Amino acid sequence: MTQPALPTLSVTPEDIATLSPRDLAAKLQQRPDTLGTRMGIVFTEASKDRVVATLPVAGNLQPAGRLHGGASAALLEEVASVGSWLNLATEKEFAVGVDLNITHVRGAMGGLVTAVAERVYRGRSVLVWNVTITNEHGKVTSTGRCTCNVVRV
Repeated sequence: MTQPALPTLSVTPEDIATLSPRDLAAKLQQRPDTLGTRMGIVFTEASKDRVVATLPVAGNLQPAGRLHGGASAALLEEVASVGSWLNLATEKEFAVGVDLNITHVRGAMGGLVTAVAERVYRGRSVLVWNVTITNEHGKVTSTGRCTCNVVRV
């Protein structure tokens, strides 16, 4: 029985070491067939310590016409997971979200929301990220934390 292929990002360790956060974010856009791509998530900054991405509200609404809380949660986990991957030796390990806590404090009805993930802990097998999501006026819409486990293959 053959081992399934290890999931990969479209960046290399050399990219992580040499590209600016903006250029690294542009390379991360080359991820076809992911939930983030389907939702319209666009990375604007990426490093081992901080990841920033936007999400259009349109197309990610709940029936009441506001940004769906699940869309915010998916955005939160996406930026934390990608940030975790940037901290790993991706040829032999990858990260998966195992705990997600999100609090919605304000609705968004249009435009873009922006998630800023900041790494608060990095151990051998766990990474923890605090994430704040804001609307186009800079007002917080959601805040949360994501814990990612490191899976070695």
